[in-house]
Amino acid sequence: MASLAGVQGNSAESLPEGHFLFTSESVGEGHPDKLCDQISDAILDACLKTDPDSKVNCTVSAKRNKFYILGETSVKGYIDIPEIVKDTVKNAGFDDKEKGLDYKDIEINLLIPEISQEEEVYYVPEDLKEEYIDIQGILFGYATAEWDDETLLPLSHYLASRICERLSECRKNEILPWLRPDCKSQVTVEYKKEGNIISPVRVHNVLISSQHNPDIPIAILREEIIENVIKEVIPEKYLDKDTTYYVNPSKSFTVGGPLVDSGSTGGKIIVDTYGGWAPHGGGSFSGKDPSKIERSGAYYARYVAKSLVKNKLCHRALVQISYTLGIPDPLAINIETFGTTKEGLNEEDITWIVRKNFNFRLRSIMEELGLKEPIYRKTAVFGHFGRYDPEFRWEVPKEDLILK
Repeated sequence: MASLAGVQGNSAESLPEGHFLFTSESVGEGHPDKLCDQISDAILDACLKTDPDSKVNCTVSAKRNKFYILGETSVKGYIDIPEIVKDTVKNAGFDDKEKGLDYKDIEINLLIPEISQEEEVYYVPEDLKEEYIDIQGILFGYATAEWDDETLLPLSHYLASRICERLSECRKNEILPWLRPDCKSQVTVEYKKEGNIISPVRVHNVLISSQHNPDIPIAILREEIIENVIKEVIPEKYLDKDTTYYVNPSKSFTVGGPLVDSGSTGGKIIVDTYGGWAPHGGGSFSGKDPSKIERSGAYYARYVAKSLVKNKLCHRALVQISYTLGIPDPLAINIETFGTTKEGLNEEDITWIVRKNFNFRLRSIMEELGLKEPIYRKTAVFGHFGRYDPEFRWEVPKEDLILK
């Protein structure tokens, strides 16, 4: 294994011309921010199961064994929020105070009143009520064909997310039974740029910090994680003798979760999206029902971007949509293909294709992507995009696009 002291003779300065390094990170289900995301979306799912027209804006904050449930909700039915919180904490793996948290001993503070029915600022015709945008926002979607995978996600982000997911699998399936819930990953990929096309060459380095039982020797921990996690996730063709592994470089990491760091819903919005490869509108997703355009619109922007790339209209696509209160149609739509548009098409053609094939009104988005279903708890960890789940319909590209 390469030295943990640093990268020797393989710095950015020594990379071939046209090559560059890009790093993405992810966190596991025991990370305090992600724990709060999962609780927020578990509450949302419970509301949608009871009432598909629920209005929910739920933020969770956590420190030590105290959880604060904040925001507003309007739902026709009873939701047992304390039970949902305990179940989510248990599912994440916090069942013993030695780990930093025990779901059986947590304090839950509910500060989540019903949404106030204030008079609307704008008059909305009755037939547009379900398309009324109640918040302004800018949203981004991204897709790239940079490597041979159907996810159309950046490789650095995909690998970082899958490493945390694999750590969870190894813990829950007792492949590595000494793992604990909290973890982080970071993957640096060496890319090359040829003209307007970027593509990954190799994995430059991998960083994993994983919570663990105190009785596992650090040397064994590092060896087992490299063999059972890193080499299981990263395709062999991207690893070479110069790839550097940083596994628990701070050595001991036995206590995690909100005992050692506070958490809040929306604390990992780049982890949730594209690993730093695309801009972010700034609003978090978790805990927000699909009538919130900053969530549903971001899913739709991904759907549009992935459809463009999957249909080979461009190699890479970034979609921006902007909305404002009271107006059902976007104020603007911008499509950036980074000079990779298919030969014979230009940026104006791409914009025409998008407007012809996609309906950006809220009601249409919710119907087309099935967003009133209780599918959100699953999105709250390991990324909202690039997942092989049939309920994540924004990940299924639209086919047979009208091109003229």
